Amino acid sequence: MEENNTLDKVELNQEVKIKNINCAGNIKRRILDLGMIEGTKIKPVFKSPIGDPTAYEVRGSLISLREEESKKIEIEF
Repeated sequence: MEENNTLDKVELNQEVKIKNINCAGNIKRRILDLGMIEGTKIKPVFKSPIGDPTAYEVRGSLISLREEESKKIEIEF
């Protein structure tokens, strides 16, 4: 069985595509409202000094996500 690749595992400055969002409710609505939909390119560009949250470049904007949120976003390389 193939392990799912999630956004929290991506190295800084490595661009990937969003494959699926595995959550519901307010968290999913926030992620979708920020423009993170299937097929969107996303790249982690900065981690906070304590490691959480991480800033991601999405559609020319910087978006900050906590690790618990980024674990719910499946990606493809």
